Amino acid sequence: MMIETLERSISQGIPAPAAQPLNLRDAALEPIRSKVERGERLTIEDGRVLFATRDIHSVLAMADGVRRRLHGDVAYYNINRHLNYSNVCALSCKFCDFYAKVGESKAYTRDVEYIRGEAIKAVESGATEMHIVGGLHPQLPFSYYTDMLRSIRTVAPGLHLKAFTAVEIVHLAKIAKVYKGASGSDDSAITARREAIRYVLSELKDAGLGSLPGGGAEVFDDRVHDQAFKGKIRSDVWLTVHDVAHELGLNSNATMLYGHIESRDDRLVHLDMLRRAQDHSLTRLGYTPSADGSVTLTKPGTELPLQVASKRPKDAAPAGYFQTLIPLPFFPDGSELEKLAGPSGLENYRTLAVARLMLDNFPHIKAFWIMQTLPLAQVMLQSGADDLDGTVVWYDITHVGGASTHQEVNVPVLHKAIREAGFKPVERDTLYRRVEREGKKWWIAGSR
Repeated sequence: MMIETLERSISQGIPAPAAQPLNLRDAALEPIRSKVERGERLTIEDGRVLFATRDIHSVLAMADGVRRRLHGDVAYYNINRHLNYSNVCALSCKFCDFYAKVGESKAYTRDVEYIRGEAIKAVESGATEMHIVGGLHPQLPFSYYTDMLRSIRTVAPGLHLKAFTAVEIVHLAKIAKVYKGASGSDDSAITARREAIRYVLSELKDAGLGSLPGGGAEVFDDRVHDQAFKGKIRSDVWLTVHDVAHELGLNSNATMLYGHIESRDDRLVHLDMLRRAQDHSLTRLGYTPSADGSVTLTKPGTELPLQVASKRPKDAAPAGYFQTLIPLPFFPDGSELEKLAGPSGLENYRTLAVARLMLDNFPHIKAFWIMQTLPLAQVMLQSGADDLDGTVVWYDITHVGGASTHQEVNVPVLHKAIREAGFKPVERDTLYRRVEREGKKWWIAGSR
């Protein structure tokens, strides 16, 4: 009933009410509510209760309470453009309908001139960010990627470059021939892996890389990876890439692909692994962990990482962190897993809400409108999400409901969607700093 009421209110342009005191219908949620109100970490068993309860109204309401505690009535968006530099990929993941093999008719690889042109278009549209990902091309040299970033920086020096998933970073380490001896699990292999990843990220950062997207995480479970994402890096390597990025001062995002062959417990383990990795990064940033090593941001009065980072001495060691989780529903499309139904809308709401409640040290949760659809994303703003992503323009990874690769909304549409959901739209840059602008000229709030 709650979902239907919210969707009807949004369709009629009726502002959503502020968070209200909960009237729990399931007594099993009472201890969880107490933890949430105190800003204490939930256990995996708590997560199981949140997934199993029939009182989804209270689950969504608790998640909404947390997002309002962190962000009030603000909902974020950005002006961005996506660039997929190539769909040629050495992998053949069963869930993916994006990849192509060398020589196939649908295969493409963008040259530097094309990429430079896309960067110019991004600047002309007022974008603050370019999001760059692609397949694991078996023939492109490492210099292609550094040249790509440098060419963009030449024509668009103010554009933030969020580029390359952890899977791509490991691929680049291999083609740069610095990944030798890094594939094992012994101490020497782990050290070699970190150094190879550090080399690649340092070179890319020098070329203009500003942050990492969160793709390639899928679900952190070896069984699921071996069955659906065979050949792709596993959770330990994915987390290592992001940890090294954080050591270099690069912020990053995280994703979770759900609704395929994984279980709800797999999702909970995935979320727990992410928050434990974030504990480590936030401690490096300057937070004091609890006795068990945890760092929570959901306790009333706790400063968010953006504020903590802004107060650090200029000579402090670099320290990045996870900014947001983007839950991604699985869409069969034309993949090898097309026989699967994918998650329901109700499961999308619940999964996002559970993510908000479990990830007590992630400052943001994103409802990626391209994969959730804008109407669902509006309701998700009242279910734990505080961000819709941005204008996008080109997205060639997943097409929801037969959408084309040209998937774009303008700023007035995003403003309208956010206001209809009962929130105040705030433009952000990639690092979640507030943006002010006059037309296509923009600057970070407070920098003038």
